[in-house]
Amino acid sequence: MKYLLKNGLIVSGDGTRQADILTEGEKIARIGENLSDPEAEVIDVSGKLIFPGFIDGHTHFDLEVAGTVTADDFETGTRAALLGGTTMVIDYASQDKGGHSLKEGLEKWHAKADGKCSCDYSFHMSVVEWNEEVEKEIPQMIEEGITSFKLYMTYPAMILNDRDLYKVIKCLKEYECFAGVHCENAGVIDAKIEEAKAAGRLGPENHPLVRPDTMEAEAVHRLLVIAKEAGAPVMCVHTTNRKAMDEIRQARADGQIVYCETCPQYLLLDDSVYAKPDFGGAVYVCAPPIRKKEDQECLWNALKNHEIQTIATDQCSFTLKQKELGRNDFSKIPGGLPGVQTRGSLIYTYGVRTGKISLEQMCQLLSETAAKLYGVYPQKGVIQEGSDADLVVFDPEKEDVISAKTHAYNTDNNPFEGFRLHGGVEKVFLRGTLSADNGRIIAEKKGKYIYRGKNQLPH
Repeated sequence: MKYLLKNGLIVSGDGTRQADILTEGEKIARIGENLSDPEAEVIDVSGKLIFPGFIDGHTHFDLEVAGTVTADDFETGTRAALLGGTTMVIDYASQDKGGHSLKEGLEKWHAKADGKCSCDYSFHMSVVEWNEEVEKEIPQMIEEGITSFKLYMTYPAMILNDRDLYKVIKCLKEYECFAGVHCENAGVIDAKIEEAKAAGRLGPENHPLVRPDTMEAEAVHRLLVIAKEAGAPVMCVHTTNRKAMDEIRQARADGQIVYCETCPQYLLLDDSVYAKPDFGGAVYVCAPPIRKKEDQECLWNALKNHEIQTIATDQCSFTLKQKELGRNDFSKIPGGLPGVQTRGSLIYTYGVRTGKISLEQMCQLLSETAAKLYGVYPQKGVIQEGSDADLVVFDPEKEDVISAKTHAYNTDNNPFEGFRLHGGVEKVFLRGTLSADNGRIIAEKKGKYIYRGKNQLPH
């Protein structure tokens, strides 16, 4: 099948230009002015923006958390992602503690995703135990297309001690790979949770109080000291606040390579949400927590100054019934929010239209830089001849209101409920197939596993 998109404004990280795009099969065949092809279906996209398909480098589908499983699996989650213009997600496969291998973890996640995805997908590999046998598996993971890894400085089932953090980070450097790290000080957080419970403070309003910004910043500092000793690049995932950004800035000033990711919830929500009545604050429980308005401002400025490389979602959704597991103990509320469907529209509405970031930066943050960071550029992340025909036709004047009544998640709540959107996804092409059109999926379960190469950013 051929498509000819006429008169759109093509967006890249370097600028915008008016041109036509001809797709043939799975690829972009030609880009130019006044193109024609008698075999192609012509679509007039005058007045529309054409982005390369968005890439979400941080999702959790079909994940066991806090005695339950995320409401969205790979089927419902990637359907929502595609409707939001995301043509590739990178989820987190995980090794299990207790002597289990990375291979077992990867096989488990392939079984979860295979044949169920509406967009393309890959995995990071979470390393939760480190020994000589696991170290030997790293080349095998690379052969399987896994070139980025995840480490945790919190959560009993996932945490690595500082010795093993150092060993893993140093090992990954030898293979030209890197780790994204969840940075929070587990020990102090556990102590503060104990203090809150002893005082009878059991509601969700206590969640941000026991996981303060200082304990994220301390862990970021500790990680970066370890990474410097290892001489290796690392990524700080879901960065939330000024203190953490200051640690990243200082490390970069000292010559370290530090990549940084943030998420829409940290850009657009503040910690007042945890005080919502009738257990309403439970909807927003995630880790690290949502911070203060001044932290939003810091993150937007960091985006504008190219200090943050990607905006992902940390998609991890639960129903209200699942959140009720922590009704009498906030530490048992399953942590996570949905976000894959609205990321592009939110960033355009509240970032581009308000002048906080440029259109070109939006393309970098949602597509181009993620493709380079995760080793799929120029196959993905860019609109150029020979690249995958992953295209988002974006209407800059489309208006909508986010609502749990109309979203595609398998949940009955949305953290951005009531947010007004000015700009939205009209059509999505996945490798040359028109897969979503005006809020409808028309080519379901067409996603495939993507083998990734090495990071293409400075490292």
